[in-house]
Amino acid sequence: MLEAAGLGVSAGGRELVRALDLSLAPGAFWSLLGRNGSGKTSLILALGGLRAPQSGTIALDGIALAAHRRGELARRIAVLLQDEEPDFWGSVLDYVMLGRYPRSRSAWSRDEEGAAAARHWLAELDLADRAAQGYRTLSGGERQRARIAQVLLQDADILLLDEPLQHLDLRHQVQVMRTLSGCASGGKTVLAALHEPGHAARHCGFAVLLYDAGRASLGRSSDMLTQANLEALYQCRLEAAGTGSFLPS
Repeated sequence: MLEAAGLGVSAGGRELVRALDLSLAPGAFWSLLGRNGSGKTSLILALGGLRAPQSGTIALDGIALAAHRRGELARRIAVLLQDEEPDFWGSVLDYVMLGRYPRSRSAWSRDEEGAAAARHWLAELDLADRAAQGYRTLSGGERQRARIAQVLLQDADILLLDEPLQHLDLRHQVQVMRTLSGCASGGKTVLAALHEPGHAARHCGFAVLLYDAGRASLGRSSDMLTQANLEALYQCRLEAAGTGSFLPS
């Protein structure tokens, strides 16, 4: 279990998260919602051990995150960063196989089991026919799905994903959310920063809402994702969807 207690995170002199208590249990799918600049990325980086918080503690199975070796953390926690330069010159399969590195002897070792798992995730995300294609030649949405496949190949217990749905068309947004739901159903912990409350309500059992000035609220999605809460979160008026609103089944 990944737990934060009294967590405080700041960036650029702004307090983004203040005194947050959060427990991410196995099998739970959490959404992370908030306006641009509210601290979603900074929180994910802190929970993944990629940046130090300003206050509070983060523990993995009761042991401080900083006390774990980097290799162990990479086997336990996988992080999908929001941005990445497409400078990889190998094939799509080669790129996805980098997710195997925490469990391999070298970055370029390709065991049969790992290659089979990589092809599984490529097929799961509609990229099976792109395996031999150059990673740099993919579209933005295809690259995003390849990045997600790489994270899934890491086979970590905890998945922290910063905007996994960016660049994706509607079909693939739903496909990715269903894949992540399957990971949670299989016992993994999933936390995903999202911009679409509809996906969060449909697929995620729990939600963290990040407001301005470090304030946060969290709980079951059914309690958090109300019209009043979302209007306060995004600081705009909302109306219930009716005729002309389409949600994938």
